[in-house]
Amino acid sequence: MRRPRTHSNWSRRTSFAPKGYLRYRVLNKLNEKPMSGAEIIREVEENTGGRWKPSPGSVYPLLSWLLDSGYTREIADTEAGIRRYELTDQGKKFLEEHEQRRTQDQGSRFFGPRSEDWEGPMPEEAHELLESWHRMRHAGHKLHQKIRENYSEALVKEAKKLVDDFVIAITRLTEDEKK
Repeated sequence: MRRPRTHSNWSRRTSFAPKGYLRYRVLNKLNEKPMSGAEIIREVEENTGGRWKPSPGSVYPLLSWLLDSGYTREIADTEAGIRRYELTDQGKKFLEEHEQRRTQDQGSRFFGPRSEDWEGPMPEEAHELLESWHRMRHAGHKLHQKIRENYSEALVKEAKKLVDDFVIAITRLTEDEKK
């Protein structure tokens, strides 16, 4: 009997990870120990508490690319039919560069609050904030698209002022919390 498709089942199988996230996870896993594609998939799913299971259609082409690029090598294994990979020195350097970029980007990425950050029931006000946050992000994506399609210096200037004002106001809120 098939289980009804729920939101959590759907979201586990839908690509929602930021660009480069899977590559970073795979590189990290292979830095820990040699692994096969199936082992990587299983560990990523376990590490995300079952919230995300990367598809074989994402993992295996990535492993092929890492191998072709010289970042990994296939190791001889006693189990027939299982291909395990390990990072090469070049792969370890690539991972270090990737980690440096992620650290630099951390301050510039703007993900906002998430419902899974709450322990226990999420207060109604926080739900409302989360909805506002999603609307703001959606509006930002639409603005980005409009600027790319129809650049206007006046539009960019106005958008920059709004964003700067927003940052100042949010910074004030966070500074008031610290006092």
